Amino acid sequence: MSSSSPFTLLKTDSSSKARAGLLHTRRGDVETPVFMPVGTQATVKAVSPDELRTMGARIILSNTYHLHVRPGEKVIEELGGLHRFMGWDRSILTDSGGFQVFSLSKLRRITEEGVHFQNHLDGTPTFIGPETSMQIQRDLGSDVVMAFDECPPFPCTYEEAEKSLALTTRWEKRSREWWRTQPEEGRPLLFGIVQGSSFGDLRERSARSLVEIGFDGYAVGGVSVGEPEPEMMKAVESSVPFLPEASPRYAMGLGTPPQLVEMVARGVDMFDCVLPTRIARNGTAFTAKGTLNLKNAPFTRDPGPIEEGCTCPACTTFSRAYLRHLVKAEEILGLRLVTLHNLHFYLSLMRKIRESILDGNFAEFRREFVSGYRVHNAVEKDEKLEG
Repeated sequence: MSSSSPFTLLKTDSSSKARAGLLHTRRGDVETPVFMPVGTQATVKAVSPDELRTMGARIILSNTYHLHVRPGEKVIEELGGLHRFMGWDRSILTDSGGFQVFSLSKLRRITEEGVHFQNHLDGTPTFIGPETSMQIQRDLGSDVVMAFDECPPFPCTYEEAEKSLALTTRWEKRSREWWRTQPEEGRPLLFGIVQGSSFGDLRERSARSLVEIGFDGYAVGGVSVGEPEPEMMKAVESSVPFLPEASPRYAMGLGTPPQLVEMVARGVDMFDCVLPTRIARNGTAFTAKGTLNLKNAPFTRDPGPIEEGCTCPACTTFSRAYLRHLVKAEEILGLRLVTLHNLHFYLSLMRKIRESILDGNFAEFRREFVSGYRVHNAVEKDEKLEG
């Protein structure tokens, strides 16, 4: 798609498939592995662009369907594009709207041409197909564009997954053909999306088909849709080996901190997830040893920070006791501070992973982090309709 390679592979870990590299976008290089904060509605919830820049975010994600429905891509284009609209001068990846084919299943009808929605705001008829999705993302001014796909539910039968995959492949080919008609200069990167549900042979078939079509990068889709973690890992393991080593790989909608580490070990370079912002609004904070529910009574008189050594605004200034008070009192500052901490934690984690790969000690980092992390299942649920 692009005139030069969109990805530079710098080092591969000797003990796993973990990689450190550079994703080249028209708004600068992005160091990988990378976590992309989710800005579904052209904003990362409760966080300003300056705060994102300060914590080191190089790329964020926005959603094609939601911005198409409100305020509309033409409005955003007239106002200078998505970057100017939201005051973000670094890279933006836009989802194609394909996830909403899954999440809004009660409000849509799928045809060969695309998906007919009754939009979730007022029920107005809304159509998105491969060419429509590409046009919307072009009007938004995205730097990384996702091909249009169908995300099947979990569980589904082999026959349902195979039929869905065939449609997705045709849609992704149409997405690719649409971009071939656009001027090459300044063209964003286009990623294809591997589907196939939990069936390894379908994942392989999808990956091989996409490589034959030819994309700038490749994503593993259809994960984090209700499947158990072993199935999530299996989906990645069934896809990545058939994707080019010279291209970036993106696991969509993942995940908890240990899952990110394990996905990196399986050769994935890019991630997005709503967990850091979503659970912050419930008063839950991430640490290297697991999650803390700041609403809990033991924090009432706790003078310490969320996590010792953390340099985020919450940890450098405020105590757990104060944050608990804000969260219990439903003060906006509380959810903002916990959100800032969680995003800082995710972005810092990815930097540590990258450094460990480059320094040759990823195996030790992986072992220590994963074994020391306590998963809080009650809160770590990924719901991607709203970030």
